[in-house]
Amino acid sequence: MSERHQEFLSLLKSNGEAVETVLATLLSADVQPGEIARPARLLAAMRHGVLNGGKRLRPFLVIEAAALFDGVERETAVRVGAALECIHCYSLVHDDLPAMDDDDLRRGQPTVHIAFDEAAAILAGDSLLTLAFDIVASPETRLPDATKTALVLALSRAAGIGGMAGGQALDLDAEKTAPDEAGIVTLQAMKTGALLRFACEAGAIIAGASPAERATLRRYGETVGLAFQIADDLLDLTADAATLGKATGKDAERGKATLVARRGQAWAEERLQALVKEAEALLAPFSHRAGILVETAHFIANRRN
Repeated sequence: MSERHQEFLSLLKSNGEAVETVLATLLSADVQPGEIARPARLLAAMRHGVLNGGKRLRPFLVIEAAALFDGVERETAVRVGAALECIHCYSLVHDDLPAMDDDDLRRGQPTVHIAFDEAAAILAGDSLLTLAFDIVASPETRLPDATKTALVLALSRAAGIGGMAGGQALDLDAEKTAPDEAGIVTLQAMKTGALLRFACEAGAIIAGASPAERATLRRYGETVGLAFQIADDLLDLTADAATLGKATGKDAERGKATLVARRGQAWAEERLQALVKEAEALLAPFSHRAGILVETAHFIANRRN
């Protein structure tokens, strides 16, 4: 294992722990100013959907993209990362519902609707989505109001009809009418890629970076987002449920069209390596400062769970 990869793994762990600590505090029973009460069962369902050992890759990208620039408080980047993780976890809670992807297992544990019930899962997802914007707008997130507005706008666009939620709708439609290859690329860029793209761009927004730097990190996010989806489809085809922590083979079972299903495993493996090279080229202007993000691209392309 290279020294850079060891550094990456150490940072992935430490950043994940920092985000976990913030999330645990945000999901405590303490009623916040302006709230009336925090129903115990709903809070428990939210905690079950969030505090369950995820890699926290999206917050990691926020934190490390922000670290490319001088003057960013790590605590601030961690809080923005925690907001993004709330959006991601809400999407998983809802995706697992019987009306959506219908999964009983997530990260090796019963999904929220299995551990609680469908109504609790729906409300937990709704509450996590709302909490994300609460975190960004909160006075505890020490950023100028204009920066918070930019983050809220970018996150809304990434999570909503033109991003993740719209991508999920296209994915459900794809079970009935198989899209062509361009359609697959679009739905995956929305369902999976949009939040990963935001994670990288958010680092530049937090830092008040130039439009060119923001565009570069946005493109890097799109590149690793595509790599993440191809790797995910490859894992669904080749991994076992115990390793992956969720059911496998479901894409083929449901007849879902994926790039891997259309092009094959060999193509997928070759494409992943090409995407890593694209990511490296995009980060070249940041020189040695981008070493961890380069290693992140390798990790995403070669992940095993």
